[in-house]
Amino acid sequence: MSELITADVLNDLNIELPSWAFGNSGTRFRVFPTEGTPRDAFEKISDASQVNKFTGSASIVSLHIPWDHVDDYGKLYKHAQDHGVTIGTINSNVFQDEAYKLGSLCHPSPSVRRKAIDHHKFCIDVMRMTGSKDLKIWLADGTNYPGQDSIAARQDRLHESLSKIYSELDDDMRLLLEYKFFEPAFYHTDVPDWGTALVHCQSLGNRAKVVLDTGHHAPGTNIEFIVAQLTRLNMLGAFDFNSRFYADDDLIVGSADPYQLFRIMYEIIRAGALHPQSGVNFMLDQCHNLEDKIPGEILSVMNVQEAAVKASLVDAEALATAQQQGDVLGANRIFMDAYQTDVRPVIEDWRTRHGLPEDPYTAFLESGYMEQIRRSRIGGTQAGWGA
Repeated sequence: MSELITADVLNDLNIELPSWAFGNSGTRFRVFPTEGTPRDAFEKISDASQVNKFTGSASIVSLHIPWDHVDDYGKLYKHAQDHGVTIGTINSNVFQDEAYKLGSLCHPSPSVRRKAIDHHKFCIDVMRMTGSKDLKIWLADGTNYPGQDSIAARQDRLHESLSKIYSELDDDMRLLLEYKFFEPAFYHTDVPDWGTALVHCQSLGNRAKVVLDTGHHAPGTNIEFIVAQLTRLNMLGAFDFNSRFYADDDLIVGSADPYQLFRIMYEIIRAGALHPQSGVNFMLDQCHNLEDKIPGEILSVMNVQEAAVKASLVDAEALATAQQQGDVLGANRIFMDAYQTDVRPVIEDWRTRHGLPEDPYTAFLESGYMEQIRRSRIGGTQAGWGA
């Protein structure tokens, strides 16, 4: 096993953590509170910094507006720096206001669309105050009944709205458009797939890219194919990691199908998308309903590290030869040999050489941080999904 390859992969790997993963979340029936949950964006960043402290691969924190709104974004930026992390993508929210009942950027009413556009302009201001370069847009827009609204007209409104938002970006900023094939709309969703997102991004300009979320596809979708297609077109702007058993479950990465995670990481590494200069952001888009938040994020990072190292071990030369010769089973065995390799010892060695604990998960649990925040975070309002 090449330790040099392992080091290159792990040195390049930097995963963005979502602030909302550290708040309370749950099912549609109940949100389950826990002791020590952050009460504001400052405490979310403090918790996120623990993940980076113990794994060495998660130095960026993604914010959600208005969930993470603060009076002084310069102070929040400094707080992140003091904790060894930076503020990354700014995520907009146009799905929880009463005005967006029938949509936001696709809404029939010009005044509602203007309200949604103005929210994104504010998000761009937040980007300027925090050093962020990426604006991520996910829309809950869609319809519940046939005939409720014109599908074609909604696409026209979406293009017009996105164009106005895109024009507000600074020259070094990007617009990242996320898709999801269903939910919450029952009849049709306005950005349901990577093709729709791609068409809109291409119409905007070269600073608009597609966001791929692992859980946002129909069962059986070949996600690694989408990764390969978007990277070859230089249109993959961000990749959101999670796992699911049925739909968008947002579970710990690799918990449902670790082999799928390996296959995805192979396509990412093959395309050079793991390198920081590729422009592809990697984020853990997860909600921890039952488990503690920080350990859940640490375990997810560890799973991505392991999958990335395994994927880097695929013998590219032997695989190309087998593919050219039409050796179907031989090519598959090359893949499986890499996947079945136990890479934990070399990852532990990499951690030791970088002053990190060999087992970040156990080391964090033994650090006393959870006990500390449970004692100190008394009073105030706990952050939760949607707050």
